[in-house]
Amino acid sequence: MSHGHRHDHGHGHGHYHHHDSRESSSLPPALDMSVPDEELTPSQLSRRSMLRHTGLLGAGLAAGSVLGGAGQAAAAVPAAVGSHDDRSGGYLWLAGDHHIHTQYSSDAKYRVIDHVRQANAHGLDWMVITDHGSETHAKIGVEKVNPDIVAARDQIDDTLVFQGLEWNIPAAEHGTVFVHPGKNEVAVLKEFENSFDGAVKGATAGTAANEALAIAGVNFLAEQVQRRKVRDILFLANHPARKGIDSPHEIRGWRDAQPTIAVGMEGAPGHQAAGIKAPQGPGSGRGYYDNSPSADSFGGYPLESYRTWGGFDWMTATVGGLWDSLLAEGKPWWITANSDSHNVYADTAVRGPNSDFNGNGRYNDPVYGGGLNLADGDFWPGQYSRTHVGAASFSYKAVMDGIRAGRVWVDHGALISGLDAQLRSGGRRVTLGDALHVRRGSNVDLIVEISLANGPNWAQFVPQLARVDVIQGDVTGPVSDKDAFSAPNTKVVKSFEVNKAAGSVRLTYSLGRVDKPVYVRLRGTDGNRSAVGLNGAAVDPAGPAMDVLGDADPWKDLWFYSNPMWVLPA
Repeated sequence: MSHGHRHDHGHGHGHYHHHDSRESSSLPPALDMSVPDEELTPSQLSRRSMLRHTGLLGAGLAAGSVLGGAGQAAAAVPAAVGSHDDRSGGYLWLAGDHHIHTQYSSDAKYRVIDHVRQANAHGLDWMVITDHGSETHAKIGVEKVNPDIVAARDQIDDTLVFQGLEWNIPAAEHGTVFVHPGKNEVAVLKEFENSFDGAVKGATAGTAANEALAIAGVNFLAEQVQRRKVRDILFLANHPARKGIDSPHEIRGWRDAQPTIAVGMEGAPGHQAAGIKAPQGPGSGRGYYDNSPSADSFGGYPLESYRTWGGFDWMTATVGGLWDSLLAEGKPWWITANSDSHNVYADTAVRGPNSDFNGNGRYNDPVYGGGLNLADGDFWPGQYSRTHVGAASFSYKAVMDGIRAGRVWVDHGALISGLDAQLRSGGRRVTLGDALHVRRGSNVDLIVEISLANGPNWAQFVPQLARVDVIQGDVTGPVSDKDAFSAPNTKVVKSFEVNKAAGSVRLTYSLGRVDKPVYVRLRGTDGNRSAVGLNGAAVDPAGPAMDVLGDADPWKDLWFYSNPMWVLPA
């Protein structure tokens, strides 16, 4: 099995932004209960008060516990102690969002600081500003937005703010590309955008030459890290099934070209408020997944793939589907969730008057518009979707390392507040994203501890977790058909009913004596909407239902998903 997702960059000395002093820090002051209230700044005290109010932070946390922001687990997840890592300490589980647009995007309007303040208020620890790749952005925006990002890093010092962009992937959909802060962050992004963006290069059609340009772009990103231009770079595919133009072989091509750079995809798209029924909402599909096949769509995809399922992308939501076909190869490919925030539902702002986006690369600062924007389909970063990353410290590098390693779980609507999932055999254990190496025939157990929702979410109700599913699949190795998108040996092997409203639950599932390589992943639901999965009841008896166009309230259909863990017997 090629399990090449452990990659420790020993790169870069040079001059990095002063916030890299966080590389050695642990928690922001507001979250560090060893710092008394009277030593906090007013904004830090406000954040601590908010977390206390929602039950996410308390003086009673045990020594050695960690809390990485709103909705984070109040218990440390032990580090993996398999072949890669024998540390005894825990991870900080840091919530974030890698897909956010500002006034430097032609279809958005907010200032960088607006999004950073909102993300911080909604409990996010890290975020990525990803304005659209375009000719205007490549010429003007990528440079103009940087001072705003640097200023926001100084102003809000307990949320990490990455600079990235939304790449128009040649021959395919969009993707997040983001870099570790440093003196070359603008230069590398600008060269990448000018050289490899599909819109800039006129390379959007689904041709072999354009697909090759996308691979060249991923290789360019890897080279920037190898040459120490920047300390680290990651690429994640955005809303992959929305238009049907990310074919399975393209996804495999990005991943296989640079598995430490191209590491995953949005398991759930942003724009989750878009499904709210008109006239109270946009009356579209969650994620604006309301499309039909086009000339550039992959012909093998079914019509169901153009819709979300419980708010999640079809590639992720289908048990035994495309995501599982990638995992069954024994190669890492992780999922995330984010806001894709452009224009926020029920907000009151409009673009600044007399804006000249093409001339200035930005819209003027937003102003009060006098009414509620009920036709807008987005949430603020952290308001609904969260990507939780197990990080060794509160730092840019640790967040990127955690994403690359697959120590990631995602949720909607604060369905749960913490997840600790481990595979154990004898004295060995691993957590999300890792592989447990055992002797053939060893007994392996899955131990899951879930912190239930411990306060109202942003829709002002306390979500109730109804069920947790264990999904298991065989690792069958690399595929001969690069356009395969099924994993026939993957299914739901156990469902746990959760008959508890508060506190935590501990679930144990025995994999038995494992004599072949397998992987497991987790999924949970509030139980409000479910249906037999696309591959039948024997595979998925009660999975997410396909979302209804024009009538899909995101708050009434909440799910969480974890990334996988592998068992590799030898």
